[in-house]
Amino acid sequence: MQYEDLTDSTLSTFDSYDQHEIVRKISLSSGLTAFIAVHNTNLGPALGGLRMRPYGTERDALQDVLRLSRGMTYKNALAGLPLGGGKAVIIGHASTQKDDDMMAEIGEAVESLDGKYITAEDSGTCEDDMVSIARATEYVVGLPPQHLEGKGFGELGGNPSPLTALGVYRGIQAAVRFKLGRDHLSGLTASVQGVGAVGLETCKLLKQDGVNLIITDINNAQMDMARDVLGQVTVVSPDDIYSAPTDIFVPSAMGGVLNDKTIPQLKAQIIAGAANNQLLQNYHDQMLSDRHILYVPDYLINAGGVICVGYEYFRKSGYNPLDFDMTRTSMMAHVERIGQSVTELLRYAQEKRLHPGEAADRLAEEKFSGRESLISSPPEAPPGLGHMSGGKLVH
Repeated sequence: MQYEDLTDSTLSTFDSYDQHEIVRKISLSSGLTAFIAVHNTNLGPALGGLRMRPYGTERDALQDVLRLSRGMTYKNALAGLPLGGGKAVIIGHASTQKDDDMMAEIGEAVESLDGKYITAEDSGTCEDDMVSIARATEYVVGLPPQHLEGKGFGELGGNPSPLTALGVYRGIQAAVRFKLGRDHLSGLTASVQGVGAVGLETCKLLKQDGVNLIITDINNAQMDMARDVLGQVTVVSPDDIYSAPTDIFVPSAMGGVLNDKTIPQLKAQIIAGAANNQLLQNYHDQMLSDRHILYVPDYLINAGGVICVGYEYFRKSGYNPLDFDMTRTSMMAHVERIGQSVTELLRYAQEKRLHPGEAADRLAEEKFSGRESLISSPPEAPPGLGHMSGGKLVH
C-alpha cells in the first residue's frame, strides 16, 4: 500500500473542493485505487463511511469523495455530534474485487492519518469489512456486536442502517405534519427510490403505518427481495419513479437525483429520503420551492446511522464529549429526535424565508465554523438543532 497527499493545485480543479484538510490517494496492492478525504475537524475527528463502487474514472471518484466528505461535516454538525466530516471511496466492484486483505490495507491507510479520520460502512461495504479494517486500526466503527463482546459497549455496535431508516421515518412524519397537517401517514403514497439496506427498512416502517408503496431499484435481486418482504407494492422502472403519482418521494439510493431533468417530472408534495447529496446543484433547492415541493435536507433526516456509529466511537475511545452517558437508550433518543429537528428546521426556514437546504447549511456552518458553540442537552433530549423560542433558535 502506497499513498500520496494531493495538493491544492490538483484539487482546485474540482468544484466539490472546499479547502479540505487532507485528501489522500491510496494505491492498493490489488492495483485498485482509493481516496480518503478529511474536510473539516473543527468539532472533532472526521467520521464518515467507506464506499466502494466502479467509478468511471479516478476524477469521478475524487469528485465524489470531496462532495461526500464535505456533506459529512454538515451532517455531523447538524446532528449535534462533536465530530468533523470525512469519507473514503474505493474504485472497484464490491461483488468481485473486494477481499479481507484489501480491507486491512484500507485500515492501514486509515491508521496513517493518526485519528483524524474514523471510517464506517457505506454503499459497497459491510460489517465484515469493518472487522477486516479493524485488523489494522482502531479508528473504525460499525463493528458487529459479537466483535465487541466483553468490551463494555457492544450494545452500541452493529449495522447502522436500521437507525438511518428510523430517522428517515421520523423525519417523514414531521414533514407530513408540517406540509399536510396530518398526524398519521395512513392512506398516503410514498415512492421509494432504492430498496437496499436503508430503503427497505424505511419501506417496512411506512408499510406498518398504512402507506401505499411505489418502489424501484436498479438491482433486480434487491427488488425481488423487497417484494417478498413487503407484499403488495407497485413496482416501476428506475426512470419512471420520478413521474409516479405520489405524496412523498423517498430517495434512498445514489446522490444527484434532484436535478434539471427530474424535478419537472415530480408529482410529490414532499421529498424526504436517505440518499446523500440529493440536490445536484444548490439552485435545485429553489426549483423545488418554486414548485411548492417541500424538501427535507438529506443530511438532517438521514443522520440516524452516523449518530449510531458516533456513539460507538465515543464509548470505544473512552472519550465522552457530551454531558450524558453514552448508552443505547440515549443513542436511540438522539435518533428519535430527528423528527423534532426536522420540524424545527422547517419552521426556522419558513420564518427566515429561506429554502430548507439553505437554512440547514446556515445552521450547520454556524456550528462547525465556530460562530456558535455546540452545547449538549440532557439524555432525554440529545443535541440537535435546539428548540424554537420567541422566533430564535436556542440551545
